[in-house]
Amino acid sequence: MTDAPLLVTFADGVTTLTMNRPESLNSLNVALKEALLEALRAAAADPECRAVVLAGAGRAFCVGQDLREHVEVLTEGSVNPLDTVLEHYNPLATALATLPKPVVAAVRGSAAGAGASLALLADFRVGGQSTSLLMAFAGVGLAGDTGVSWSLPRLVGHAKATELLFLAEPVPSSEALRLGLLSSVVEDDDEVLAAAQALALRLAAGPTVAYGAIKLELLVGESGTLAEALVGEAEAQRQCGLTTDHVDAVTAFVSKRRPVFQGR
Repeated sequence: MTDAPLLVTFADGVTTLTMNRPESLNSLNVALKEALLEALRAAAADPECRAVVLAGAGRAFCVGQDLREHVEVLTEGSVNPLDTVLEHYNPLATALATLPKPVVAAVRGSAAGAGASLALLADFRVGGQSTSLLMAFAGVGLAGDTGVSWSLPRLVGHAKATELLFLAEPVPSSEALRLGLLSSVVEDDDEVLAAAQALALRLAAGPTVAYGAIKLELLVGESGTLAEALVGEAEAQRQCGLTTDHVDAVTAFVSKRRPVFQGR
């Protein structure tokens, strides 16, 4: 396996991004954060990419910030030792949440701290029996980052989000599924990635422009006013109405055949 911090593969419209630091449970050092951000932006701009899978090599998804690297920053006496939030984590959160294509996280094993935050920003999260999610921030004397203060309450509500962030206890897969932190759980941990890629493949065959528009609608609709949501919906429908996929799908419906979406 290559020493690159991130592996990027593409097949059948699906781009798979695999965080590749298994010896450190895919902890996020600067190299991995920069590679991941570049790859997400590339996937967003690539017309051939119609869905993204985010995974981790080895037995964990991602355990968050590389604390060994972070200790070095602390000992240097930096004025702001958490500059990485503005420089890396905020852009990563934005790139994931606004990616105009479906994102499926293959959450095998542990997802902790910023690793859990990344998973929660995906549109779907597939886990296995060993999967656990840990809002680890308070355990090292920090507040949440990488969008967790936005994503977590949307999934579990304010009170439960407070509990998970304050107590910083791992949430096993069965409870994560019940809470909505995971979309589905497979029986065999070795099948997590395959299940995530199968879902991504299904999504890659769908109306890509409409999926991107739906994501933007939800960003506005869940936090904005009704008036803002209606404006967003009107613009989204205007854009989708001009797509080849919409025209072909309506024609297919009238002709009583299944539509074949081209993603444009």
